[in-house]
Amino acid sequence: MSGPRLALIFPGQGAQQPGMGRPWAGRPGWFLAERAGEVSGRDVVELLLRADEDTLRRTDNAQLATFVLEMVILHEVRHALPAAKRPVVCAGHSLGEYAALVAAGIIGFDDGVRLVTARGEAMRAACATEPGTMAVVLGLSPELVEQAAAGVREDGGRVWVANLNSPQQSVVSGESGAVARCAEAAQALGALRIVSIPVGGAFHTPLMRPAAHAFVRAAQAAEFRPGHAPVVANVDARPHRGTDAWPQRLGQQITGPVRWAESVRTMADELYCDMFVEIGPGRTLTGLARKITPQVSRLTISEPGQLVAVPAPAPSPEDPSVTPSLRSSSVRSAA
Repeated sequence: MSGPRLALIFPGQGAQQPGMGRPWAGRPGWFLAERAGEVSGRDVVELLLRADEDTLRRTDNAQLATFVLEMVILHEVRHALPAAKRPVVCAGHSLGEYAALVAAGIIGFDDGVRLVTARGEAMRAACATEPGTMAVVLGLSPELVEQAAAGVREDGGRVWVANLNSPQQSVVSGESGAVARCAEAAQALGALRIVSIPVGGAFHTPLMRPAAHAFVRAAQAAEFRPGHAPVVANVDARPHRGTDAWPQRLGQQITGPVRWAESVRTMADELYCDMFVEIGPGRTLTGLARKITPQVSRLTISEPGQLVAVPAPAPSPEDPSVTPSLRSSSVRSAA
């Protein structure tokens, strides 16, 4: 017998919240927060424990803090849930893709910290030169959201569909005025609600090209390995092993849309995953998965109390690689 066919999924910027590291401070995985501070030259522990909302809203702070917390949680998930050491596939939403690459063994933790630090700094600089904003469009198909954005672009506005999150949720991104006009057009086409996202940049659009150029140079210095699982990439919703193409792919991700709904379908329908495990703050991705592939089980792990059990076959007592603590662990599924 084999265990559940796990897909490990990781949220991105926007999931962060003040004090999100406090439940994990002092636990076995916390050493990674301290190591991340050494690698990045930033006070990561301060970001995770004491930074206020305004500090965490800053792009570079939000990205580094969220990535490191996901790594701290992943360290413990692998002990509570042995199948998480060898998932079928990994994926992350935007910034979360870097956590997925580490979880899949394609990059090491230190390189992950370096890449996320470089990405956050490059995107923050791009925001300063090309300010923008983003908004969530709810209750409208991606095709109609694109129709609304295309209409604004035809009139000279700079706005694009940045996230394709679910059949009824997309995110538009661009110059503030163009995003406002696109929101009005989407409502005229039947959108149920528009929710503004408090960011200072037009992420996942051509306005981020300066950030992409700066970041690719940093990415080319990282070591990309074959890994033990593929990562479904945001840019094309296809599974990829560790190859030399990842620096370019990650650069494209900064300026292109996140194809999350397609990515979830790839993991469920093509790779036959039967459980999504969301690792990181919040539960946004499991909520989206429920709408995209409701037949797949879901587990969210954002706090230590959720390190409880999922159904998995008991390992053989004769297996010398299994410690008593792992034999006795159990996990319970959660919606």
